Amino acid sequence: MPRVLSDSDVADFRTRLCAAAEELFAEQGIEAVTMRQLAASLGVSPMTPYRYFRDKDEIIDTVRTSAYNRFADALEAAFEAESDPYERSIAVGQAYLDFAVNHSRAYALMFNMSDMKTPPSDGLFAAAERARDCQFRHVQGLMDAGLLKGSAKDYGNMFWALVYGLAGLVLIGQMSPEEGRRLNRLVCLGAIGKAAP
Repeated sequence: MPRVLSDSDVADFRTRLCAAAEELFAEQGIEAVTMRQLAASLGVSPMTPYRYFRDKDEIIDTVRTSAYNRFADALEAAFEAESDPYERSIAVGQAYLDFAVNHSRAYALMFNMSDMKTPPSDGLFAAAERARDCQFRHVQGLMDAGLLKGSAKDYGNMFWALVYGLAGLVLIGQMSPEEGRRLNRLVCLGAIGKAAP
């Protein structure tokens, strides 16, 4: 008879399995990874993951939710660390780039959801919205300071698209992280009509 698992036992195993899954998904592609491989990576029986997750789709969703929450944490920390609206916008963009570079496996899983067979869970949707909200909040700060006029949503999406593009170029080796950060700063300067230093 299997032993009764405490809440901390369950949380610990789920965390370890998701860390292994993030690595395997990034290395082999989500479709190629099986529940048996995930179990083997932790040295447990093939059926053990099913005690903690309904199926592979739930693991994928949980891995993506964790990645988005870590991403949102990084953006929010950058937002809170700066009081000047202009410097805050630069910091949020740089936190975005740093996360993409330093957590490239998680980052790749966040934005390629073409393999999803089930709708995102409420938790995944909320984590993605947290990250998106930070993009709009730093733009709203620029507007409140009179540095931008227009739609916070439009500018937020524009900043998001630009930094996403910079991150992509850095990740495929077409641009150094330092150059990505420099261009992020220029994007913010250009948006508010400041001359480059």
